[in-house]
Amino acid sequence: MKKVLIAALLVISVLAVNAKEDDNKSKSTDTESQATMMISGSIADELSGESLVGVEVKLEGTDMKAYTDFDGNFSFAGVKPGEYKIVTTYISYEKKSEVVNVEANKDNIKIKLQSSN
Repeated sequence: MKKVLIAALLVISVLAVNAKEDDNKSKSTDTESQATMMISGSIADELSGESLVGVEVKLEGTDMKAYTDFDGNFSFAGVKPGEYKIVTTYISYEKKSEVVNVEANKDNIKIKLQSSN
């Protein structure tokens, strides 16, 4: 009887340790998949260098969209690392697309738009 009880306790303890290890592995995987970055940059006129206000900036392939502020700056938070196409549209300017690779320590993106006139 004692041998059966000891064997049962041993099996239960082994199962508990394995369950704890599986839980730790799933937590580390969840943390890695949730790692996000921030994309930021500025948009200006190609000839004058003047900042452009209200430019629509989209991340193609996502539902993320932003507009430039009074200084021509935009930003996207919560972007997963990878390659994205940034598409900019503005009245009286040509539409522009630029591919960026989102990774740690990325400098600000500077985009120059050309007038369509």
